Amino acid sequence: MRSIFIAVLCICFIGCKPVDEVDKAPAIDPNKKEIVFVTHNGPSTYYLNNDNQPAGIEYDLASLFVKTYFPDHEVRFLLVNSISDVIPSLLKGKAHIAAANLSVTHLRQHLVIFSTPYQETQQQLIFNNEVNKKPKDISDIFDKKISVPEGTSYEEHLAALQKKHSLLKWHSAKRTNTESLLEEVADGLLDFTVADSHLAALMQNYHPNLDVAMPIGTADKIAWAMSKNSDPQLIAKINTFFSKIKEDGTLRNLLDRYYGHNKRLNSLDVTTFLKRTNSLLPKYIHLFKQAQDITGIDWRLLAAVSYRESHWDTYNTSPTNVRGLMMLTESTADLMGVTDRLDPKQSIPAGAKYLLKLIDTVPERIPEPDRTYMALASYNIGYAHVEDARVLAKRLGLNPDSWADVKKTLVLLKNPEYYTTLKYGYASGGAPVIFVESVRSYQRILEKHQPSHNPELDKFRIARN
Repeated sequence: MRSIFIAVLCICFIGCKPVDEVDKAPAIDPNKKEIVFVTHNGPSTYYLNNDNQPAGIEYDLASLFVKTYFPDHEVRFLLVNSISDVIPSLLKGKAHIAAANLSVTHLRQHLVIFSTPYQETQQQLIFNNEVNKKPKDISDIFDKKISVPEGTSYEEHLAALQKKHSLLKWHSAKRTNTESLLEEVADGLLDFTVADSHLAALMQNYHPNLDVAMPIGTADKIAWAMSKNSDPQLIAKINTFFSKIKEDGTLRNLLDRYYGHNKRLNSLDVTTFLKRTNSLLPKYIHLFKQAQDITGIDWRLLAAVSYRESHWDTYNTSPTNVRGLMMLTESTADLMGVTDRLDPKQSIPAGAKYLLKLIDTVPERIPEPDRTYMALASYNIGYAHVEDARVLAKRLGLNPDSWADVKKTLVLLKNPEYYTTLKYGYASGGAPVIFVESVRSYQRILEKHQPSHNPELDKFRIARN
């Protein structure tokens, strides 16, 4: 029975060809000088950032790998429509490596070779706590509407669970993603879906009614995948790469960058922030206040943006070369005339002037603080995607000039039903929502503990002393 299931799975993955007739993995062409990765759009894989540049943990990992082991090669991504298209594309020889947040499963191991895992996740059954009660055991969901994306490891875990509980039923949704199904759960259109724990935590930031019902199966390992015909030297380099970045802390920093702030501020976040306002912030307060003098933007807002971006670490650098206290991209730095992004004297005023430029770009009719909130979202994801969200808000009968409504449509920009109808396409719209709300929280803390900056009043105080 298991062999029949595997055969069916192989047919679903690669069409009618038997596994041994699938095209061999493409050799790394010394003339083309490129390494091809297959992936799909998603917050845990690949997306475009505020400068319309590629980002995402898989993008960062792939870029760092190629830079380290193939310095004279370019990295190229083959974007497919859904996770169900990833392994078929790999097996048909369209890419050297699959980097798509893939869980290592028994059935997939019959088709591909997995690298050393770089992350662990727990699949979770997710429900809407405003609509359904938390199930006490598996029997409580037998009559519920459950859906998961087709071609995912979630199907494999549910199939294993079904062997023990024959009354368990679910639907495999075609051409959709986990984010979209979580949206349906949040909207009360679907009773349950399954999601990786890191994605579920991310979605809970802007859908607090999403809750974890129970774990599904044991924890999964996430890894890259290669064809079984791949060059052994390539596989060895990949495994060495992951071992190295685990040891030197690079992997830990990357995981923290993308998943470390999945939840809203908690007591530890606030405690750490307050400690750094005493240890690190004093070094830069005068620069934030000078930036306020130049732009008119409250220095505490600028400091909050800087903390959210770099934790006030002037040497903070991402694998995609976003750098400094304000985490400026190369293009933004060039636009603002910055020659050294690691220099706080350049980074802080440049980031402030860039934020002011974004505020001036947002239509004047939008009232404050909504206008600034939309500019902050643009700082994170780019103004083009914010404008798409405003267009979508109007289309859905919401107020495009209200941040409360626009943040609802920003999170829809990862849904094919919506982003395919908009000018700038897919965006991981949950990220700017979390960014803005985090910055607002940090700003409120600073406003409570730090006085405002009034240049004339400050001069008077200095004169008296």
